[in-house]
Order: sequence, then C-alpha cells, then structure tokens
Amino acid sequence: MRARRTVPVAAAALLGAMLLGACGPSGSAAPDSPSGGPGSPTGSAAPSPSPGGATPGPAASPSTVPAPGRTVTASETLVRATRSGGFAGQAHTLIVKGDGSWTRLDARANPDGSGRLAPDRLAALTAALREADFARLPRFSKNATTVYDGFAFTVAHGGHEVAAEQGAEPPALARVLEALPPFTAN
Repeated sequence: MRARRTVPVAAAALLGAMLLGACGPSGSAAPDSPSGGPGSPTGSAAPSPSPGGATPGPAASPSTVPAPGRTVTASETLVRATRSGGFAGQAHTLIVKGDGSWTRLDARANPDGSGRLAPDRLAALTAALREADFARLPRFSKNATTVYDGFAFTVAHGGHEVAAEQGAEPPALARVLEALPPFTAN
C-alpha cells in the first residue's frame, strides 16, 4: 500500500516565505484569458518544478511589497502569493505589479509564465486587496483537521504577510486568491 505524503503547513509556509523574496525578469506581458481564476489555464506552458527545490535561480532578483497606505506604482509589486502542496507537492509564486503585469515562478524561482491582467480584473484584485485589510487578517489560518494533499497559501501585500491552509482561508483572503491570475499554466 502506498503511503500518502502531505506537505506540513509549517514547511509550506517556510517554502512560501523563501519564494516570496524572489521574482523573475519583468519581460513582456501578454493578456490573460477571461476565465482567469486560480485553476484556469493561461500563460505559457512549462515543465513542473522538481520536488523540494526552493533555491532561487540565477534570473531571480529581490522584490518588495510597498508599505501599507502607500500607492503602488506601475513597476512595484502589488501582491505576491505562493501556493504550495497538493497531490504533486508543487509550489508556484505569483508576483503582480501595480500595472497588472504578472509573473508566475516555479519552485526554483524560474519564470513559468507571465501576462497582464485586463483593467477590470486588475480593479477587482485591487478592490479585493483593499477590502481584505491585511493588517487585521489572521497571520495564519489552519484547518481543524488534516487535509491530505491540500494546498497552503502565503500572500504578501501592503507590508503584511498572511498564510492559510486550503479550506481555512478567511473569506476576504479567499476573494484575493480568486482575483489572482492562475497559479499553474494548465
């Protein structure tokens, strides 16, 4: 009988924190598909990350999230979000800039897709981020029971970082996650 593996939430949060300090080159951005949510296909296809690899690649460079109450310029990071875990134990990070351009990174912080949110999708993401009030969100939201092969999310915005297990996200954070570009290309 094959044993089930899960990514402990602490390890997923650590992986997310390690990935949040990196972003890939800005490059050109292409429009994303209208369906857009976290599970919809868009962006360029790329191979899956290798398990356990969280070392930033040579193309990675630091990225910061502006302090609360400060207006984000077009070239600054609006939000960084990492999703890790799942059946395959994958990790992907999304970095969305103030102009709506986004880059998806694999577990090794290598670019794994990019695009630009349509103006209405950027407005929806910005509104969700504002309404979430990251300063008041719980720093970590955990499920009461273990969810095998579930995802863990880490989201940084406005100088605050929060983490949540799949199914335990506060409603305001769930709206932010829904407004993001997809975490995977397929």
